[in-house]
Amino acid sequence: MVEHEPPVTVRLPEAWLWTVILGGAALGLGAAFAVGPLADWMIGIFDGAPGPLRLAAALPLVWAVPVLTLVGGVVGAWAAGAWREENPVIEVGADSVVVHDATGGRHVERARIAQVFTDGRELVLRDTDGRDHVRTRVDSGLAGRLRSAFERHGYPWRGTVDPYEADYTAWVDKGPGLDERAHALLRMRQRALADDRTGAADEAREELRAFGISVRDRGKVQQYRKA
Repeated sequence: MVEHEPPVTVRLPEAWLWTVILGGAALGLGAAFAVGPLADWMIGIFDGAPGPLRLAAALPLVWAVPVLTLVGGVVGAWAAGAWREENPVIEVGADSVVVHDATGGRHVERARIAQVFTDGRELVLRDTDGRDHVRTRVDSGLAGRLRSAFERHGYPWRGTVDPYEADYTAWVDKGPGLDERAHALLRMRQRALADDRTGAADEAREELRAFGISVRDRGKVQQYRKA
């Protein structure tokens, strides 16, 4: 009987998230000592200061320290939670990979994975026919952990550049090379991205994938490739 390496789960480390929370609290603590001089400076220069700043500056230091430290910690916790939500949880096993992200959970059998790599801020699992099984946003700081997890289980890791880099084309609405259905989905996805509706953008990407079209973002430009 062959013994496999145990599955490896890659996610944002809790230590990173606590660093954000504690960093917010530290900024709040520093603000407790800075709001008074800052408010006085703004009043002297601009003959006024924002209401929240004046309110914070009016607090006695014995109250300002705990209140602003708590506020900073809450803001840090919110930022840490948003950071966590933006990043997937990836379970790399000997026989399959499971990706939990904003679109839900996706299970991909190892036999169907021909390429694994990071492309900018995205992790890509590509099928043997050249289609993207998974293309999901990940923090760049996780690239080393992802590489270690996939290589540990013998997956075909291809580094940090898409092997089909030269095959991508910048999308131009109604341009040649795509039918109207594909243009409509790319149009829909562009509007969703502009409105910060990442869920709708991911749904449009999944529909394009079903048509054999891979799409990625470079700045505000969508690029596509036919599998």
